[in-house]
Amino acid sequence: MFILVVGLNHKSATVEIREKLSFSENEICDASIQLREEKSIEGCCILSTCNRTEIYAACTDLERGLASVKKFLLDRGELSSEEFSRYFYVHTLYDAIRHLFRVASGLDSMVLGETQILGQVRTAYQRACSEKVSNGIINTWFQQAITVGKRVRTETGIDQLPVSTSYTAVELARQVFGDLSGCNAMVLGAGKMSELTLKHLVAQGVQKILIANRSIEKAEELASRCDGEAIPFSQVYERMSEADIVISCTAATHYVIRRSFVEEVMDRRAQKPMFLIDIAVPRDIDPEVAQVSGVHLYDIDDLQNVIDQNLEARRKAAIEAENIINKEIHQFLRWLNSLFVIPTIIALKSKGNEIKEKELNRALSKLKNLSEKEKKVVSSLASSIVNQLIHDPITQIRQYAAMPEGHLYSEILQNLFCLDVPGQRQKHVGHRKQEYVEKIRCHG
Repeated sequence: MFILVVGLNHKSATVEIREKLSFSENEICDASIQLREEKSIEGCCILSTCNRTEIYAACTDLERGLASVKKFLLDRGELSSEEFSRYFYVHTLYDAIRHLFRVASGLDSMVLGETQILGQVRTAYQRACSEKVSNGIINTWFQQAITVGKRVRTETGIDQLPVSTSYTAVELARQVFGDLSGCNAMVLGAGKMSELTLKHLVAQGVQKILIANRSIEKAEELASRCDGEAIPFSQVYERMSEADIVISCTAATHYVIRRSFVEEVMDRRAQKPMFLIDIAVPRDIDPEVAQVSGVHLYDIDDLQNVIDQNLEARRKAAIEAENIINKEIHQFLRWLNSLFVIPTIIALKSKGNEIKEKELNRALSKLKNLSEKEKKVVSSLASSIVNQLIHDPITQIRQYAAMPEGHLYSEILQNLFCLDVPGQRQKHVGHRKQEYVEKIRCHG
C-alpha cells in the first residue's frame, strides 16, 4: 500500500485557480465517495480550505492511484495537464507523511503556526470516516498528524505569539490590564479591521463595547454582531471616559483624538489608566497624547514591531517543530513500512520452508536405508541451512523498515525471491528506484 498527496495551495496557485478546486461540505462527501470507487484507491481524505485543496490517498498501485487523482482534479476544475504541472504538487511516501504533519502543525500555512488548520484537518478526517472512504492507513496517518499538530503547539508555543494587527492590539491591551473581562472598550470606525478587532475583544470577554462611526447605521450593524452599543461619532468625547481601551481605525485624513481632549478625559477618569491603540493610516490619534499621564498609546508601527518580533520567534519555534516532525515521521514510517516488511518476511520464510520440504522429501526418497534418527539429522540440517540463508535478509529488511526507502527493499526482496505477497509484488521496481533514490538523496 502506497500513500500520496496531490493538491494546490496559496503558494502554488492563485485564488482564481484555487476557487475552481474548492469543495463545499456536501460536495466533499460526494467527491470522496466517487474517488474511493477507483480500483487503485483503498482510502482517501479531501482537505479543502480557502487556502488549499488536497487529496490524501492510500493506493495499491502508486502510478494508477496518482493517475486517478489527477484525472479527478482536472475534471473537477476543468483544467489542462499543463495547468496541473504548473499549479499542483505531488508528494508520495516519505514526502507525503512530512507534508501532512507540517500542514497539521501550521508550518505550511499562510500565517506560520496558525491554529485553525488543525481543526480543519480533524474535520476532514472525521468526514472521511463518517463517509466510510478512509482505511487503516489513512486513519493512522491522520490520527498521528493530529497528534503531531497538538504536540508542536504544546511544546513550541508557536501559536501563542500574535502576528495579526487586530489580535496584537488586543493582546497588548491584555498585557496592560491582565484579565479584560472587567474592562470597557471603545472602537472608532466600522470597517474590516474594526470588525476583526471586535472579535478578539469579545473573545477576551470585554465587559462593554462602544462602537462609534460617522455612519451610525454601520456602527449599529457592527454592534448587533458583538452585543455592543452603537453611538454617533459626535458622542465620542463625552463617552470616552467610560472606556479603558480605545482602538481607533477610521478613514479620517486628520487626527480625530487630540492631547487636550484626552487630558480632559483622564481628569474625568481620575487618572485611571487608559490604553489607546491607533491602527489607522493616516493616524487617528495625535502622538502628543502619549505624553498624558496614565495613557498608553501604540500606533501601527509599534504594533508592527511587536508582530515582527513575534514572527521571528515563530520562525525559531518552527525549527523546533521540524525536529519534532522528523521524529514523528520515522515513527510512522516504521509502522507503514512494516505493512510491506512483515508480509515479505512471512512469504520468504514460507518459500524457504516450501523448498526445504520439497528437496528434503526428494533426498529422503533416495536414501531408503536411513534410520529415523538419521532422517531427523538430515531434516535438521536442511532447516538450519534455510534459516541461515534467510537470516541476514530478514535482519536487514527489519532494520530498513525505519528508513524512507524501507518499502523499496521489501519490493526488491519480493522480486529477487519471486515471493507471492498479495497486492504488493511489483514488476517495475527498477523504474521507480531512481525516483526514490533521488528523494532519499534530497533528504540526506
